Amino acid sequence: MNRFVFGAFAMALSAGSAAQSFSPADLETARELRERSLESGLGYEITADLTTRIGNRLAGSENDARAVDWAVATLKAMGFDRVWTEPATFPAWSRELESIAITAPVSQQLVSLAIGFSPPTPDGGIEAEVVMFDNLADLEAAPAEAVEGKIVFIRQRMQRARDGSGYGPTVRARSRGSMVAAEKDALALVIRSVGTSTNRFAHTGAMRFDAGSRRIPAAAISNPDADQLERLIAMGEPVRLEIEISAQINETYTSQNVFAEITGSEQPDRIVALGAHLDSWDVGTGALDDGAGVGIVTAAARLIAEHAPRPKRSIQVMLFAAEEIGLWGGRAWADRYNEEIEKIQVAAESDFGAGPIYEISARVADDAWPVIEAIQRELAPLGIALGDRSRTAGGPDFIPMSRYGLAAAALQQDGTNYFDYHHTINDTLDKIDPEEMAQNVAAYAVFAWLAAQAPVDFGSGEKLLAEEAVADAEGGEEPSD
Repeated sequence: MNRFVFGAFAMALSAGSAAQSFSPADLETARELRERSLESGLGYEITADLTTRIGNRLAGSENDARAVDWAVATLKAMGFDRVWTEPATFPAWSRELESIAITAPVSQQLVSLAIGFSPPTPDGGIEAEVVMFDNLADLEAAPAEAVEGKIVFIRQRMQRARDGSGYGPTVRARSRGSMVAAEKDALALVIRSVGTSTNRFAHTGAMRFDAGSRRIPAAAISNPDADQLERLIAMGEPVRLEIEISAQINETYTSQNVFAEITGSEQPDRIVALGAHLDSWDVGTGALDDGAGVGIVTAAARLIAEHAPRPKRSIQVMLFAAEEIGLWGGRAWADRYNEEIEKIQVAAESDFGAGPIYEISARVADDAWPVIEAIQRELAPLGIALGDRSRTAGGPDFIPMSRYGLAAAALQQDGTNYFDYHHTINDTLDKIDPEEMAQNVAAYAVFAWLAAQAPVDFGSGEKLLAEEAVADAEGGEEPSD
């Protein structure tokens, strides 16, 4: 028996209380979907196919275009009622090489990755003394003369947490550090990788930049190398680094959001949205971020189409473009549909790897909260508890629509080890446990089916400001402007 099934007693408890919101037939279908999903390896198979056939999928790259073609062909082959694409346009960036070395008081090469949208260093690179700060706030408070002409090093260490809450306080050094250091006339920025691994892998990601803002070359070094740099600085002698980054900010590029639909039988214009993002960074194969999400939501919808009656409302799989470099696919979708937001019943995105889901929370209207409670009771045999009425945006790609009052649910995955691999060369398929992934598929299948059958609409009525939603999504990572 799968370890996520707790037995007949828990199922019997859920049956009576959930009947307050759903018909016996709907509940029976939900339970059948749950069991079929746990037995199916479809989610893992989809992720394996994407990461093997395509590999990494940096927005604006050749592999980005190949991934769009793969998604369209895969979804059509699965027999969805409709499969289509919609454009998303964004600035593109590509790395060529990066090199960081200590030149004094010793000579040592460090493991590094340029931060997305870093400009290149001048020909011949940059060589200068290092000045170290504990965090971004300390850099912001520093006098310009302490920074001018130097390489800034921010040493803030990310803390491990199941909910990923250590990410938000740390990632701001990556997203805003280059702009802040540039304002004080630093030559370059180096940060400790925003990750929890002690392996010698560097961690990339995007920096934020405003129109007209000055940026300086920026890179992350692995955690062991950051430890080494700290120890050398603590010895009291001046430490110097040599940095060379070759990268390009390319022409504006248009990729595609890819959508697939199970058309509803009674309210086809009311949509349960299941999101993931198709792009990844250009290191690793993007298995956890976010090949897993693509596999989870696609498999959940496919199992509903294959094994359930036609839902009352439509269920749409939404595979967004260019999430990693600024939520551009989500922005394009929000720009196109925000005046029709009442058609989106509820949204939920899988974008936190493939660890087991342990909790469901939601931001919905008052009369829809009992429906969330009833859905949770059907998720309880999977080990999923009821969270609170949170300010969730539903996931990063739904942030842009949150400002318009999007109803959203968060199926919170265990991310204890997620940031050991996130945005590194080590984000590969072997990091996914197929059984844990099947639990995710089961949770999304039950959630999507019951949301589509719900006796009330979920509309939240609460509009999140973009910056508030950003702070809640994926630990607080800010999109590039």
